[in-house]
Amino acid sequence: MKKATIFYFYDALCGWCYGFSPVFKEFYEKHKENYQFQVVSGGMITGTQAGPIGKVAGYIKEAYKTVENRTGVKFGEAFLKDILKEGSIEFNSIPLGVAMTVFKKYQPENQVLFAHRLLQAVYYDGIAPMEESYYGPIAEEFSLDGNKFISEMKEEINVKATFEEFSMCKRLGVQGYPTVAIETGEGKLYALSRGYLRLEDLEANFEDILAV
Repeated sequence: MKKATIFYFYDALCGWCYGFSPVFKEFYEKHKENYQFQVVSGGMITGTQAGPIGKVAGYIKEAYKTVENRTGVKFGEAFLKDILKEGSIEFNSIPLGVAMTVFKKYQPENQVLFAHRLLQAVYYDGIAPMEESYYGPIAEEFSLDGNKFISEMKEEINVKATFEEFSMCKRLGVQGYPTVAIETGEGKLYALSRGYLRLEDLEANFEDILAV
């Protein structure tokens, strides 16, 4: 019997996804044996929305404190000083999305963990999203060939697949990130969360859907 699929619509440049990531990782660890998990990249910051963080995401200078206070996560000093305060590093969701696309080809069973790691890389380690050299070492943490991983990120087929995920989010009407939904088998998606939730609230919503 086919397992139901839990979809995690996220973006690696989403600060609230960073706050929610420990919650969803714990949820995943609890339910991964009985459900399939699918991470879908949202493409939150692309096109004219992309650019130097100081211009396109200046609100983070205050918003990150709200995320910390509500979720308990901490933004790293490398991000706060070298990226946010400095202000010139380009924020663009595309390379992070492509990294997820490539990773899923090799370890689809670990895609939730890779999403968690990408969020940490941005908001704790302070990587520059457009700098390809950062992605190889992250891939190597999952026992992948870092150089090959970077090379595949440049391939048109993987870039195209990433944009298809961005389009999927729009087509499904995903309004913001993070969003979690479950497909129970009849082709319908039921929302488990829209935005940040505590683990107990996510679990409660999950039980409610299963009881229907």
